[in-house]
Amino acid sequence: MVIAWCFPVSWLKKAGLGTGQEVAGTDVPGEDGTSPFGAAQLGAGKSPCPVCTGAMGCKTSVPDRAAKKSECVLRAAVLIQRWYRATMARIEMRRRYCLSIFQSIEYADEQAQLQLSSFFAFMLDHFSRPDADSHFFSGPGVSQMTDSGLSLTEFEKRIDVPDSYYGPRLKFPLTTADASALLDAFKNEELLHARYVLQLLHETRRVLKEMPNITHLSTSYSKEITVCGDLHGKLDDLLLIFYKNGLPSEKNPYVFNGDFVDRGDNSMEILIILFAFLLIYPNDLHLNRGNHEDYVMNVRYGFTREVLRKYKVHGKIILCLLEDVFSWLPLATVVDSKVLILHGGISDTTDLDFLNLFERNKVRSLMRPPKSVTDIKDRIKEKVPSTTPKKYGAHQNVSGKRKDISSSGSSPRRQNWPPEPTQKEWQQTLDILWSDPRSQRGCVPNKCRGGGCYFGPDITAKLFERYNLKMLIRSHECKQDGYEVGHGGKVITIFSASNYYEDGSNRGAYIKLNPDLSPRFIQYQVSKNTCRQNLQERVSTVEWSALKALREKIYAHKTELMEAFINKDHTGAGKLSVNDWVEVMESVLHLELPWRTLRSRLAQISPDGCIEYMTCFHNLKIGKPVEEAQPALVETVCRFRKDLEMIFNFIDKDHSGLISLEEFHQTWRLFCVHTGMEMDNEAIDKLANSIDYNKDGNIDFNEFLEAFHVVQRLDKKANE
Repeated sequence: MVIAWCFPVSWLKKAGLGTGQEVAGTDVPGEDGTSPFGAAQLGAGKSPCPVCTGAMGCKTSVPDRAAKKSECVLRAAVLIQRWYRATMARIEMRRRYCLSIFQSIEYADEQAQLQLSSFFAFMLDHFSRPDADSHFFSGPGVSQMTDSGLSLTEFEKRIDVPDSYYGPRLKFPLTTADASALLDAFKNEELLHARYVLQLLHETRRVLKEMPNITHLSTSYSKEITVCGDLHGKLDDLLLIFYKNGLPSEKNPYVFNGDFVDRGDNSMEILIILFAFLLIYPNDLHLNRGNHEDYVMNVRYGFTREVLRKYKVHGKIILCLLEDVFSWLPLATVVDSKVLILHGGISDTTDLDFLNLFERNKVRSLMRPPKSVTDIKDRIKEKVPSTTPKKYGAHQNVSGKRKDISSSGSSPRRQNWPPEPTQKEWQQTLDILWSDPRSQRGCVPNKCRGGGCYFGPDITAKLFERYNLKMLIRSHECKQDGYEVGHGGKVITIFSASNYYEDGSNRGAYIKLNPDLSPRFIQYQVSKNTCRQNLQERVSTVEWSALKALREKIYAHKTELMEAFINKDHTGAGKLSVNDWVEVMESVLHLELPWRTLRSRLAQISPDGCIEYMTCFHNLKIGKPVEEAQPALVETVCRFRKDLEMIFNFIDKDHSGLISLEEFHQTWRLFCVHTGMEMDNEAIDKLANSIDYNKDGNIDFNEFLEAFHVVQRLDKKANE
């Protein structure tokens, strides 16, 4: 029996085949929509199939006619299949280069963070003292409220819960009913009162202190162990995991592999839920530290801002206590002595025995390497001019705080901290929290991220042989399908935050480990906004967001790119060959992207195949025109927006979002010293005065930074 499939000719055209085009000796049906099965099957008035020259009463025998019809069906099916595969390949190519763009920009940002680690360490040391006007984490009573010897009843005495509060009221020790109440409250976007947050963190720290650096588990006590990767503040993903896989319990143990916070909007809620289940099931829910469980990273990537927004009164106390809690999180987990679970990866010097024995809470932040900052102090004293202290409304200027830079002594809170880690302790921790696998052999510095290393299959094999391991489960990298298997099945990357970069950008996943230690992957994707879009629309949304981020990067380096383009353009025609254009883009931006594939998305191509490089910038502008700013200054602000925001957060005393003109100047001076940039003071003065709109001596710094977002003049997404 022949199955009659009718394919619209438009499909065949999309496959690259037009009316009358020859395909393996057979004519494709024309525009009239004729089927390859002849007029007899389509009704009167239709042209017969080109293969069967007759229908009713033709001289061709019935068996021959049926054979030719069958052949035509198969040929048409092959054409449609070819078109479908080509279309899906193009979509997949777009998805992959979008993910590459997002990851390259993310890693470049992390690299900048690590490169400025000594600078931010200086800021923390000298703008975070209790006697300084701009203590970042502390305030009156913070040291007392975060004291590990404080009893839970002390919180009840110091912090009142008003009758108007209708959220969960926790009683310790916690029960599953308390955890369920928290889940219900967070589903309804309610906040847990600060008193209960502080009590929860206080108890969590007490439990974590009793745990080893490396936790050992066994599957003999349960059928399976669930391993989850990065969540990054995406509460919907955690709730979906619990819905699909069940809540943590003695029969349903979990390992969460770090990076619970930053980037997403609900990091605090995720921590509260995980810490609550940790207190209820301390032997069945296990937490590993990630590279974002780091209070300096939190200042840059959003968690600090989230806490201060949600807990305006007690936010500083919560942050201070979290800093200590993060330092006590275990570093790794081992299942059945065969499966190593840690956040980042390994290096050729990773020593699990050493990692299991040192005092892990000594590593408060990997952004604070264990080296002297004396040279930094000297540079600041030498290059930053002091000014006379003045009052500026509610803010005292930074130069008034400048006196504290050279003052002796240290914070009482810091006096209770453990000593700084040794170089080996810091490096070993950095490697396991920041490293990534690669397919090539060997171990090389991770230049993309700026910290940790890239480790090859030989490094994995060496560690496995030394410690008799079978598998390494790590996270730390967003994967399009939520997971990736490498090094011959020995290294698994698991990432649990779906839609990490943009709605539809990636799936999330988690792993089920049975007693045979055979991993089973469960994928999912939270789809509030994309469920009604088809595949093409979802990919287009992700692509638009990725190219927007890349264009911001291009605009921030406009001067360098133009200089490099002009040096390559020997004829002054405004055009470059594809090879030259690709070379310039990579040499300036260092993003390791498929520039050849992206060229049509970023610039116009002339008829001779060359790239008109000026068109890279034609549709880009600053969100709010700042006429007083010089182009070089505008580019500098665009490039270092996050760094400037971080400096401002250290200086801004009350997190009001306002900064005095003198503080604004001091911010630039400090930053220029540590980046080695030379900036025209007169240009900065003009810019500062121009954005002091009401001339009260204060600048809305957040509004200032927002004004330097790069936007496209022809924003297609905005017009849809």
